[in-house]
This record gives sequence, structure tokens and C-alpha cells, in this order.
Amino acid sequence: MGPVRVASCLQRALPLATFLLVLIPPASAQTTDVSGRYQCTQAKIKGKVIACTAAPLILKTDGHFELRGWEGSYLVNGQWVELSDSLVKTRAKIEPGHKIVLRYYGKHGFVEMTYERRVVELGKTALS
Repeated sequence: MGPVRVASCLQRALPLATFLLVLIPPASAQTTDVSGRYQCTQAKIKGKVIACTAAPLILKTDGHFELRGWEGSYLVNGQWVELSDSLVKTRAKIEPGHKIVLRYYGKHGFVEMTYERRVVELGKTALS
């Protein structure tokens, strides 16, 4: 295949490629903004639901988090929030209603902590 033949093929393919690029809409990336202050609404230890008095989970807009003195970074990956620092990495599930559920094995066995973000709407003073 000589250079003239390659140029001829490209010359025919270029209009088709341009047409297809214009015709196909670009894919829009979906990002989930989970930043905010989450209050612990319930804890489940060994299957028993108890009132939660744990410290809040704070997800900052810069990708960092705070939880009971534990600080590190977080990354949203689909329906999961991955929390990590230099030594520990865990993930919590994002659930409908501005909820994040963190499951782990602690000193009391299997623990499930449900954190809920309180969103204040403009013009309302009550939290929902």
C-alpha cells in the first residue's frame, strides 16, 4: 500500500468519522456528591438495634473525612464510599435517603452503623 492509497482511504473515511462523532451524543459522567455531616441514626450490634450516640461522620468536599478521631480520604465508587488512611481501608454503602451504612467487625462482633445526612431546605427551619 503506497502513501497515495493510504491518503485516499483516509480522505474517504474522514467525512464518515466526522458524521458519526456529531451524530453520537457524548456520555455524561454521573458524580454523586456525598459531602456533608452525617449523624448516626442507629447501630446494630449482633443483630440487635440500639440507639446510636456515636460521633458524626464528616465527609468534606475536598475528599477528606473525619470519624471519631480517624482522618483520611474518601472516594465514591458507584454505590460505595471508600474510606482510607495510610493503614486502614474500608467501604460503606450509599443508600437512598442520604444514608451511608458502615459495616465492620468490632470488639462486640458484627456492627452495622447507619449514618444519615440532614438536609435543610431553603425557607424551612426544620431538618428533614
